[in-house]
Amino acid sequence: MNPKDYRVKSYETFRERARNPTLSLNEKCGYPEVLRSGQSESIFADIASKLTTLMKSEIRILDIGAGCSDLTHYIIEMTGRHNQFLTVIDSPEMLRLLPNRGPHLTKIAGRFPGGIKSAEKILGSFDAILAYSVAHYVFLDASLFAFIDAAVQLLTKQGQLLLGDIPNAKMRKRFMASEEGKAYHKIHYPRLPEPNVVFNTLSPGEIDDGVLLGLVARMRAAGFHAFVVPQAADLPMANRREDILIIRP
Repeated sequence: MNPKDYRVKSYETFRERARNPTLSLNEKCGYPEVLRSGQSESIFADIASKLTTLMKSEIRILDIGAGCSDLTHYIIEMTGRHNQFLTVIDSPEMLRLLPNRGPHLTKIAGRFPGGIKSAEKILGSFDAILAYSVAHYVFLDASLFAFIDAAVQLLTKQGQLLLGDIPNAKMRKRFMASEEGKAYHKIHYPRLPEPNVVFNTLSPGEIDDGVLLGLVARMRAAGFHAFVVPQAADLPMANRREDILIIRP
C-alpha cells in the first residue's frame, strides 16, 4: 500500500492506514494535510448548520466511521464541552487513536452495520447521526442503501442524519467545465492540460447525481424528509462535494 495514495477503497485498507506510524492522523483517514489541517472548526460549523440538534445539550450523537482525524478529535472535545453523549463507531485500530474523555464518549469497534451486532443492545436511538466523508467508501466496498437504511432506524423522532462530504462525479465535471473550474485547474495543476470534460457518460465506481437523488427519493418514499444540501463555500472541496440531510418526522 502506498501511504500517500488517498484513493482508499475499503474498510480493511483504513485499518492498515491506522496502523501505519508514518502517517498523520488526517492521512490515516485518507485526507491530505493540505485539505484538512486547520479546517476542523470550519467543517464543524458547516456540519452544525445542518445537524441543528448539535446546538442542544444532553443529546445523544452517533458518529459512524468516525476515524481519528483532527475533525474527530474536535468533535469529541465539543460534545464534551456541551454536555452531550457521543458514540463513535469504527475499527479497533482507529478507535485506539482517539482519547478517552470520560463518561460522555462511548467507543464501538466494528464495521457498520453488520460488524457491530454485539453492540445493538447498547446503541439505542440518537438525536443526531453523522457519517462524514464515509458514503463514497461504503459505495465502493458494501451496500450504501443498506448502510443508510440501518442508520435511519436509529434516529429519534425529529432526529437528523447527515451524510457529509460526498464526492459527486457529475458536480466535479460541471465545475471543471466552468470558467472558475478552468482557472482552478490552471492554478493547482499547471503542468497538466486542460481537462476534457464529457457529459452524458457513466461514472463507474463513483457517486453521481443519480445516486444522490436516488437516495433522497428512497428516503422520502420511506417516510423521511431528505435533502441534498451544499457545503459552505469556504470548505476546501465544496466545489465538488455535497451533503445529504435526512430527518425523521
